[in-house]
Parts: sequence; C-alpha cells; structure tokens
Amino acid sequence: MISTIGKGRIEAFSDGVIAIIITIMVLELKVPHGTAFADLLPTVPVLLSYALSFVYVGIYWNNHHHLFQAARGVTGPIMWANLHLLFWMSLIPFVTSWIGETRDAVAPVASYGIVLLMTAIAYQILAAMLARHDGQGSRLGRAIGHDRKGWLSIVFYALGVVLSLVWPDIGLGAYVAVALFWFIPDRRVERVLSEDEA
Repeated sequence: MISTIGKGRIEAFSDGVIAIIITIMVLELKVPHGTAFADLLPTVPVLLSYALSFVYVGIYWNNHHHLFQAARGVTGPIMWANLHLLFWMSLIPFVTSWIGETRDAVAPVASYGIVLLMTAIAYQILAAMLARHDGQGSRLGRAIGHDRKGWLSIVFYALGVVLSLVWPDIGLGAYVAVALFWFIPDRRVERVLSEDEA
C-alpha cells in the first residue's frame, strides 16, 4: 500500500505559485503614456487577454481547492502530477503577453491554446490520480465520476488550436467558450462534501 502524505503543504505551495502567476500577468500590463481615455484603446487587446487568462487561473485555483478539500491525502506521484499542472499554468503569463501584443496572429493564438490544452490534460491527470488514490467509493471518486465536462473542455481546446491555425479569431472564440463553460462554478465536490456532513 502506498503511504499517504498530508496535503497541507501541497495546497499552500500551489496557492503560492498561482498567486505568483497572477502577479506576473498583472506586471505585464503597461500603463498608457497619454492621459486621455483614447490612449487606453491600444491596450484593449492586452487587457482582454489578461482578463481571459485571469479567469482561467481563477477557475483552476477554485477547482484545485475543491479537489484537495475532498481528497484524503497525497502521495509522491500525486505531488509530481501537481507540479506538472503548475508547470503548464506557469506558462500562461508568457502566452498571455504574446497573444496580447500580437492580437490575432496564428502562432500566438495556437500557442495559447496548446498551453490551455496541456493545462487541462494535466488537471485531468491530477484529478484521476487523486480519485484513484482515495478509491472509487470515496467522496472525491463520487464527485468526479467520469468528468464529461473536463474531457469536453479538452476536445474544445484541441479544436481551438486546429482552428486557430487557419482562423485565429475562431480559435480564440473556442477558448472563450470553454472559459464561459467553466465560469459557473462546478458544484460536484461541494455537493458530495455537504452530503457527507449531513
């Protein structure tokens, strides 16, 4: 049997990394040189890419919190799976800056989608490992189930990457659609936790 490690440190470390990711993204925002509202117009694409990425980081932080709230503990492989997720998330500021400065160019939009795709895959791996560790009948196993929403998101990201190679704006539309899809909080874990407390 694999020994279980307490999850407090991994949660604290992940929260710190996610806070740094948001800080890096906001530091990439450049202040306009003028003093009129019209001077903000050239920064709109950068602000929009920041807003989209901020929403994505927020979604992952929220869902990560719920995952670990329901999980019993972690193992060494789970810690590596968590680092794998954080690695892909740490690339979000880089592609956010690139897409904001180049607007609708093919390579930045496709790269943005690839990072989102790999982040989603890494999250699915982490969630599956946590659920497997806790067992099928555990509260996390019951909450996650087959996770159709997560797998559908991966399909949309992949589709967005392919579409962005020809039509970058449509690729971006696919990424926005997934963010809207997840913007309404996923209540599965909360529901199972509240059932166990009842």
